[in-house]
Amino acid sequence: MKRLIFILFLVPCVLLAQENQQVPMFMNVMLTAHPAKISEFEAGLAAHNKKYHAEGAASVSVFWVASGKNSGKYIWSNGPTTWAAMDEVNNPDPAHSADWNTNVAPYAMAEMETTFWKNDPTHSNFTKDFKLKNLSIFMLDIKRFKQQQFMAALDKVYEVFKAKDSDRQWGVYFNELNNMDGQDMVWVDFFDKSAWMGREDKFPQWFEEVHGAGTFMAFLTDFENSTNGDNQELWIFREDLSGSSGDVQARQ
Repeated sequence: MKRLIFILFLVPCVLLAQENQQVPMFMNVMLTAHPAKISEFEAGLAAHNKKYHAEGAASVSVFWVASGKNSGKYIWSNGPTTWAAMDEVNNPDPAHSADWNTNVAPYAMAEMETTFWKNDPTHSNFTKDFKLKNLSIFMLDIKRFKQQQFMAALDKVYEVFKAKDSDRQWGVYFNELNNMDGQDMVWVDFFDKSAWMGREDKFPQWFEEVHGAGTFMAFLTDFENSTNGDNQELWIFREDLSGSSGDVQARQ
């Protein structure tokens, strides 16, 4: 009886802790170096990040885009952070802004794109510590008013990989802002060697082993009805340009 009372007492405490714990978010800024000033751009970016973005909510990881229409561009990724912590990032000290404006901005093209991505812990898999190296970015455009149908399909995808490939580490993130650019959700696979890209695709087989024979075609219909399309890119972690070490810790 005492044990039951103790458990009942803990329930509201756990729920309150979950409400107060903000889900990790990343601010991604896509930058393009001036073609004639790449060395200066990288040197300024590296020095700036290691001085001002090496730890805490201000920590920054830099990725180099290795495929697609954005090949050769850089992703300046601030996080994990929260909206509350963004106030400090958006209002840095004058020396911080001066360093960026003097040593980075002059060597970059004027074009840039900023997006905000919140992690979805229920569909992600961070079960062991690892170090960033290569990222496979699978971005999806979700149809309007089809979010519920899409989430049901995503549940099934997660169940397949959790059952069949749980040692692999992946993260699922949703765009915090509405957009018309096809950037609503992203599934990020983390891998070390390029040979991983040449692996056999067993997803259809795995799907039916988990959800039952004949279920894969129905899944494809649901997936098609809830999305407009997808886009994939490969990113390479540039520790030399980053403030962060690239170490990712396991989560419960």
